[in-house]
Amino acid sequence: MSSTLETVALPHLPLHVHVALYRDVQNAPFLRQQLISGNAEFEYAFIDASMVLSRSHALSAVFRAVNDYLNQRLKSRNVHSEIVFSFSPNNNIADSFRRFGIADSTKDLLVVKVSVNADITHESVAAHLTQSVEGNPVPFNDESLSGISDVAKIKKAYKLGALNSAPTDKANGTNSEDKRLELSVIGAIALRGAT
Repeated sequence: MSSTLETVALPHLPLHVHVALYRDVQNAPFLRQQLISGNAEFEYAFIDASMVLSRSHALSAVFRAVNDYLNQRLKSRNVHSEIVFSFSPNNNIADSFRRFGIADSTKDLLVVKVSVNADITHESVAAHLTQSVEGNPVPFNDESLSGISDVAKIKKAYKLGALNSAPTDKANGTNSEDKRLELSVIGAIALRGAT
């Protein structure tokens, strides 16, 4: 199965980020075990995609982690674990891995790899993921994520239960509630630990 790996250049940062999204992942326990055992070949951020609201939500967490990496401010083992931690609205690393990281039951998976050296290329990451992830690759976009996101779990994780549902704006097909929720979770990522 071919990968739909996307390489993203984050504004103001000198590193490239490789991102892939998978549905119906069959080998989450194996992938999680590779992380736990410290297998260097599996140094990725494996994120439960049901906890990702949008592309902007994911890239905000990635930006924060890469920025902290470049400024020697990591609070976790490496830039990839920092990405999972950066999704969290609080400073509890274990809780962030429980809520946002891969679990044995994960079926939809967002995979992020940061090019921290010249050996990490789009081609090398795509080849490794194609060989390692047993799932259906889908585009990393808001449309794919909207079919995966568990909004109730996301609201609970970010303590945003008070946000009311708003009707879809038929004129432009957007939901103002979705936009408010997205801005709230991005704000939580930006503000965590700022005090």
